[in-house]
Amino acid sequence: MSTNKPTLVILAAGIGSRYGGLKQLDTFTPEGDTIIDFSIYDALEAGFGKFVFIIRKSIEVEFRAEIDKKLEGKAEVAYVFQEIDKVPEKYFNPDRVKPYGTGHAMLMAKDAVKENFAIINADDFYGREAFKSMAKYLQSIDKTSHEFSMMAYRLKNTISEHGFVSRGECTVDEKGFLTNVVERTHIETIDGQLVRKDDKSNLIPIDKNTVVSMNFWGFTPRCFDYTESLFEAFLEENKDNLKAEYFIPLIVNGYLENGTGSVKVLTSDAKWFGVTYKEDKQSVEKEIQQLKKQGIYPTHLW
Repeated sequence: MSTNKPTLVILAAGIGSRYGGLKQLDTFTPEGDTIIDFSIYDALEAGFGKFVFIIRKSIEVEFRAEIDKKLEGKAEVAYVFQEIDKVPEKYFNPDRVKPYGTGHAMLMAKDAVKENFAIINADDFYGREAFKSMAKYLQSIDKTSHEFSMMAYRLKNTISEHGFVSRGECTVDEKGFLTNVVERTHIETIDGQLVRKDDKSNLIPIDKNTVVSMNFWGFTPRCFDYTESLFEAFLEENKDNLKAEYFIPLIVNGYLENGTGSVKVLTSDAKWFGVTYKEDKQSVEKEIQQLKKQGIYPTHLW
């Protein structure tokens, strides 16, 4: 059993087009806490020992000004950059505007990650129990194995009242292992019914109790063995598509399909909430205020 503290990788390079601003650094309490602050606080409590932030070069100065002072003396910190040109030269397209998605971002962390690690979104509030459950699992896994994991949530608990969301729809076997995950880029409630869009933009009902991924994954460093070749295959296939995104579920499915790795589905009673839209902010502020009132978090985190 590894006694090494796991690493937490935080995806913070997103543009936040639906949110309308840099939500990675938006504050949600009178004390000026960001959602990342709560993730870091919970991860430290759960036993994570290093933090790797995936950001864009253009936000580095303001981002580090917020983060470095909070983690000084508490954990090791590294920054890696996800940019549109961080692809093999023959696939670089200057007309592309958005980064290549979460799978590409994770690939950027390859040289910074030496331990078992979890990867999360910067703008999702996952809850301390989820971090504890993930840390415990990561510490029990040999870092040379291909035994991965995923924190599972129920779809009905992850929906925004203010528009569509993107979720990974999961199929889980009777032993609690993931057999497939499909990125659904458009799920919303219409007339009280949860629906998703298929590839042709048809609306199809989706069960509210569907197990979904909120992009909280656990990996060993061996996950990078195939990630680069999978990404190259994706770039080749999508070289004329300026909007194609390479999501972490594509990496996971690559492993599942070739039988190389397994993904244990972890569950947690922790409450998830997040901000996809500006209008989500008010309800998240209320939720966090409540948690501070209950003493789950101190008034001042740092």
